[in-house]
Amino acid sequence: MKLDVINLDGGTAGSVDLIDDIFGLEPRADILHRVVRWQRNNAQAGTHKVKTRSETSYSTKKIYRQKGTGGARHGDRNAPIFRKGGVYKGPTPRSHGHDLTKKFRKLGLRHALSAKAKEGSLVIIESAETEGKTAALAKQVANLGWKRALIIDGATVNEGFARAARNIEGLDVLPTMGANVYDILKRDTLVITKAGVEALEARLK
Repeated sequence: MKLDVINLDGGTAGSVDLIDDIFGLEPRADILHRVVRWQRNNAQAGTHKVKTRSETSYSTKKIYRQKGTGGARHGDRNAPIFRKGGVYKGPTPRSHGHDLTKKFRKLGLRHALSAKAKEGSLVIIESAETEGKTAALAKQVANLGWKRALIIDGATVNEGFARAARNIEGLDVLPTMGANVYDILKRDTLVITKAGVEALEARLK
């Protein structure tokens, strides 16, 4: 699979051959769904908490005698049946994460890259380097028509480019090891540098 390479100013810079096993697969929604669900569940804080009847602050005194009232038998006001009583089987702090094999995670990343390539939303650029001026980079991004884009660089992101991109709305920059299915699918355009392509192919072979 061959794609043209461009510069940030929109000029052409040759072409690059992409591996079909990474960028040319037929995307499967079930695989992408499982990987995204794994990512989002692992990111969930799981700090939700309610008070049980042993943690509420009412008195534990018996509210009325056991027999002879004609009403239900109750011990104290902390029972879940009463207003401001404890909550029965409510949420408690826990991890929502679950396991997913490395092989399957790699497969998900391949399908995410292939999905962007298939829909024509994959762009290859020569390099992601700039003088560190946000206004100049924002103008280049606008001229290229990138409204919601993720840029994946090589092993490290150019410091000046990262600083310039930081305040541009809708533009995210990640190193190769930070590339993930959720962020790729969330953005309309996927932009990868030539160094990023080489690093991704080495990572996913």
